Amino acid sequence: MRLTCAGAARTVTGSCHLLETRGGTLVVDCGQFQGPAELEALNRSPFPFDPGGLGAVLVTHGHLDHVGRLPRLVSLGYRGEFHATPGTREIAAIILRDAAALAREDHERELRRAARAGRAHEVPGPLFTAAEAEEAIARFRPAAYDEPFEPLPGVRVTYRRAGHILGSAYLEVEAEGRRVVFSGDLGNGQSALHVSASPPRDADAVVLETTYADRSHRSLEATREEFASVIVRALEAGGNVIVPTFAVERAQQVLYELYRLKALGIIPDIPVYLDSPMATQVTRVYGDGIAELEPEVAAVFASGGDPFAPPSLIFTVTTEESKRLNDVHGGAVIMAGSGMMTGGRVLHHLKHNLWREAASIVIVGYQARGTLGRALVDGAKVVRIFGEEIAVKASIHTIGGFSAHADRGDLEAFVAASPTAELLLVHGEPEAMAGFADAQRAAGRRVRCPELGVPLEL
Repeated sequence: MRLTCAGAARTVTGSCHLLETRGGTLVVDCGQFQGPAELEALNRSPFPFDPGGLGAVLVTHGHLDHVGRLPRLVSLGYRGEFHATPGTREIAAIILRDAAALAREDHERELRRAARAGRAHEVPGPLFTAAEAEEAIARFRPAAYDEPFEPLPGVRVTYRRAGHILGSAYLEVEAEGRRVVFSGDLGNGQSALHVSASPPRDADAVVLETTYADRSHRSLEATREEFASVIVRALEAGGNVIVPTFAVERAQQVLYELYRLKALGIIPDIPVYLDSPMATQVTRVYGDGIAELEPEVAAVFASGGDPFAPPSLIFTVTTEESKRLNDVHGGAVIMAGSGMMTGGRVLHHLKHNLWREAASIVIVGYQARGTLGRALVDGAKVVRIFGEEIAVKASIHTIGGFSAHADRGDLEAFVAASPTAELLLVHGEPEAMAGFADAQRAAGRRVRCPELGVPLEL
């Protein structure tokens, strides 16, 4: 067997891994590169394989950095299906439709700018269209957890719960007498929402994500105490609390924590605005995925409640409703995307609140290099939003324990069940990979960090 990484090689985004076997070739995930311009430019680069020659595509979960190039596979000739759990299909459909709409808007904006400069002919089309997104969505076929199937002759695949987001899975791929595990994105072992992943059976090789391989998350108890303290202090300051949120998992995590804080009487019944049409859709999908949720969360549903609907929750779906939040100067929690603050409605809320000393920005997710979110985490005093310089006077708080990703301890536990397996580290920044790789090599492991587009014999 041979592995070629067409994404997430020594970087966190763009997951896409080609596995060549005697029974044919398959791809695990096909996501978009996100972040700085040089990374996003890779989305238009040719694949290091012929999409028309692929035998199968396996999808671990619905995040954009794992599904965002599926429409390109279709447009470039892939004729097969996308195997995924039902939950992943629902999440991916929301993500792809939203991405297609944003791509169209970005394309139209760039066309207008280029036309004024007389170079409209130089502007490429959007990465994919709404029609291409719909074609990709129509190709999804359900794969059940723990039920093996053969997408290719002699290739047996089993989906296992990954505990990352609704529908997420890691994959056991058996071919030619060997077992290769693709971790996808593994969940935080202390997640308040998702049941944790169980380690795979003994594998010969593990393609392992390393997003947080260089650190340990705070405990859930400590994270909840920190979150409650930040929210209480922020409300006492009198300003708004802006929470940039990823629409999938993180928005639902924050809603549940606010539900708990209100139920316990720790914070008053202040308005909570979910200013994200996509997060609103995903939250409704989560309500149908009770079987994948922690018993504490499922029990709220069983008692007739909704753990993702704290009192005074207000959905602001339309643009007009979102704009009216500019007149709210204090005493509210405003949740909006995007989670890394690279676009979306949260930019408008940051523009109107970052310069206010009473305001608080609560960052609850990973911030990639080159993003506005990373700049705030790193202590920027001034940032540029919509071409305008904005002073950073608001309090900036980072709550790392709510991460949906496995930390170093979770990753070590995951691979411990396969003590002789070779590790192929992906989906991580070089520094995070290096420390984890050194520790595993010191324990006697064979470890490699694939390069983008370079084939490796397994």
